Amino acid sequence: MPLRLQLYAGARPFIPEWTRSNMTSDLSHADVERLLSDPSADTRAAVATKIARNIDAELSDGERRLAEEIVRAMAQDASRTVREALSASVKTSKQLPHDVALRLAQDIDEVALPILEFSEVLTDTDLIDIVRTTAEGKQRAVARRDGLSGSVSDALVDTDNPEVVEVLVGNPSAAISDSTLNRVVDRFGEMEAIQKPLVERASLPLTVAERLVARASDSLRDHLMAKHDLSANTATDLLLAARERATMGLADGIDDDDRLSSLVDQLAKGGRLSPSLILRSLCMGDVKFFEFALARLAGIPPMNAGVLIHDSGGLGFKSLYAKASLPEGLFAAFRTAVDVAEETDFGGADYDRHRFARTMLERILTQSEGQETDDTEFLLRKLQDLAPPSGSDAS
Repeated sequence: MPLRLQLYAGARPFIPEWTRSNMTSDLSHADVERLLSDPSADTRAAVATKIARNIDAELSDGERRLAEEIVRAMAQDASRTVREALSASVKTSKQLPHDVALRLAQDIDEVALPILEFSEVLTDTDLIDIVRTTAEGKQRAVARRDGLSGSVSDALVDTDNPEVVEVLVGNPSAAISDSTLNRVVDRFGEMEAIQKPLVERASLPLTVAERLVARASDSLRDHLMAKHDLSANTATDLLLAARERATMGLADGIDDDDRLSSLVDQLAKGGRLSPSLILRSLCMGDVKFFEFALARLAGIPPMNAGVLIHDSGGLGFKSLYAKASLPEGLFAAFRTAVDVAEETDFGGADYDRHRFARTMLERILTQSEGQETDDTEFLLRKLQDLAPPSGSDAS
C-alpha cells in the first residue's frame, strides 16, 4: 500500500523496510507511528510542516519521490488546517512540484495567498491565468510578489481594480512598462491613493512624471520633485501654473534626444508648450529643450532648429521664431536670452544656474526698458522670480 494511503488509513498497517530506510531524516518513524495512531488534522499539519522543511534538502531519488508523494496527498487533504500549514511551509520552496504549487494557488485564500505571493515555482503564465480568473484577494497577493514581470503587471492593471493597482505600483521591485504606467495615470491619475505610491517609485518615465505632476496635490508635487532629484530652481515662477513650473524640472538635464522629443511632443499635444515655458527653459540654461520646443512648434527637425537659432546673422532665428508663432512682443527677450546663453559657459551646477539666471534677468530687463507691450509687462513681473533664492551666494 502506498505510504500516502497508509498515512490516512484508520488501522495501523505494516510499514515495509524500504519505506523506513527512505524516510527523510526530519520525518522519523515515530512521526509516522504518531500519524497512524492519531490521524487528526493537527497531527497531519505538523507532518506537513516537517516534510516541507526537508523538501529542498539533498535527497536521493527515492526520498524525493516519497516526500513529493506525501506533499501531494496533503495538498488534497480535506482539512483546511493541513493545507494552510503545508502552504505556509512550502511557499519559498524551489523544489515544490509545479502541480502542487498550482493546486495550492487555486485553493481558498487562506491556503493560496502565501503561495501566490512567494512561490517561485509558479510561472508567469500561471500567474496571469490566476489574475484573470480570481478575485481581488489573490490578485493583491500576486501584486506583492518580488521581481514581478512586466507581463504580469500588465494583467494586474487590466483588472481595472484600484486596490490591486495601488498594491502593484507600491511594489518597488515590480517591472512596469512606460505604456502601462501611462495607462495607470489615464485610469487612476486623480486618485491620491495611487498617486502616492507612483510618486514614491525609484524612477518614473519623464512623460509619466510630467502628467502626474499636473494631477498631484501640492504636497505630492513637492515630494515628486524632491524624490526624483528635480532642482529647486525649477520652482521659479515664470509660469502661471504649478504644472508648468514642475515640467521644466522634469526636462532638466535630459541627454537622450528621443526622451526629450517625447516629452516636448506630449506637452505640445496637451497644449502646455507655452511661450512662458519655452522662455523659462532658455532662461534656466536648458538650451536643448528650447531647441526641441521651437522645432516642434515650427514643424522642422531639431537639428535644423539648432542651426537657425544659432545663426550668427540673426535672420535664421527671427524666421524660425515667426514660423513657431511665438508672441512678437517677447522676441527681444528671446533674442537676448539666446545671446546670453551663447556667451555663457553654463555648467549646470546649482551655483552656476543661479549666476546664469541672474545674468539672464539683468540683460533681459535692460533690453526691455522702454517697451510697454502686454507681453513685456508680463515678462517684467515674472522674471523677478529668476533671481536666486534668498541666502544663496550667486556673486
